[in-house]
Amino acid sequence: EVQLVESGGGLVQAGGSLRLSCAASGFTFDDYAIGWFRQAPGKEREGVSCMRNSDGRTVYTDSVKGRFTISSDNAKNTVYLQMNSLKPEDTAVYYCAARLETCPISYDADYWGQGTQVTVSS
Repeated sequence: EVQLVESGGGLVQAGGSLRLSCAASGFTFDDYAIGWFRQAPGKEREGVSCMRNSDGRTVYTDSVKGRFTISSDNAKNTVYLQMNSLKPEDTAVYYCAARLETCPISYDADYWGQGTQVTVSS
């Protein structure tokens, strides 16, 4: 059974940090790219960051560059999103998603996690 399980969300003050985890199972982790997406109330889901496990290539959306870092522990089949200098506009449900070989766009991911809430207070 394929599973992506996010954890690490919570409530934090502006300027604070959180680390999200996405634990994967049921597929060959090294063959997939894992992306982080977020969706705020009333807004469309947006891609935040992605890591291609085959070569470690990473991408970030402009609004998080320099503040968020994606990393992977292939031995644990887990991808992390370290979020620093958090802002109220980062408040959203954060999801991880997996796609074979290339970074997923929101509509073409093979697998999705259930999401974890991140709330940043001002």
